Amino acid sequence: MKVRIRFKKEGVMKYIGHLDVMRYFQKLLRRSDIPIAYSQGLSPHQIMSFAMPLSTGLESDGEYVDIEITQRVTSLEAVRRMNANNVEGIEILSFKELPDGAKNAMASISAADYEVSFRDGYRPAFSCIDILRKMYDEDCINVVKKTRKSESVVDIKPGIYEIEGDDDKIHFCLSCGSVLNIKPELVIEAAFNREGEDLPEYALSIRRNEIYTDIDGKRVSLDMIGTDII
Repeated sequence: MKVRIRFKKEGVMKYIGHLDVMRYFQKLLRRSDIPIAYSQGLSPHQIMSFAMPLSTGLESDGEYVDIEITQRVTSLEAVRRMNANNVEGIEILSFKELPDGAKNAMASISAADYEVSFRDGYRPAFSCIDILRKMYDEDCINVVKKTRKSESVVDIKPGIYEIEGDDDKIHFCLSCGSVLNIKPELVIEAAFNREGEDLPEYALSIRRNEIYTDIDGKRVSLDMIGTDII
C-alpha cells in the first residue's frame, strides 16, 4: 500500500537540512512501528520519497513524504504513534492511502504557496508589495538566476501565479518542479534590484504553506490525493 504523509516543520527544526530530515524520518517510522516496506537487494533501504525538499531556514505547514507499507494501519493510529515519538518542531498532519497509479510526490509537484515577511530591522524604505505588483503587471520579469556552475537571464513571470498581501506579509503562489522552479527570495530580490538595492542576507522569514499538483488543468493540494485509512 502506498501512503502519503503530510507534516509540519517549524521552530528549531527549520535549521535541519534535508538529509538529516530524511534520516530522522527513517528512525521515526521504526520507533513508531509503522510497517514500512524495504527495497530488495544487497543493501535494503526504506521505500521513501520526499516532495520538493525545503531549504534550510524555512518553515512549512505542507511537507510531504511518500512511503510504502506492508500491513494496514489506520490513519488515526499512524498519526498518533508518529506524533508520540516526534521531537518539537515536527508534527504529522495526515497519513493517507494513495490510489493506484498515483505519481509520487516529487514527480507530481507543480506549484507552492509561500508567506514572506521581513525580519526586524530589515524592512526596506520602499513598499515592496507595490513594486511586486508593478512587476507582475509587466509582460516579463527578467532576473539573473545563479547556480553553482553558471548564471543565466531567466523570465520568471510565467512562474508567478499569485502575488497578494501587504508589506507586513506577502503571499506568493509560485511554480516549482523540474521545468521552472521559482523561489520567493528570487522574486523579492528582483523587487530590490528594481529600486537599485541589494537584498540583505537573512532579511526574509519564509514559510511554505502548501504544495500543489495539476489535475485536469487545476491546482490541487497534494494532501487531496488519497484517502484516510480506517
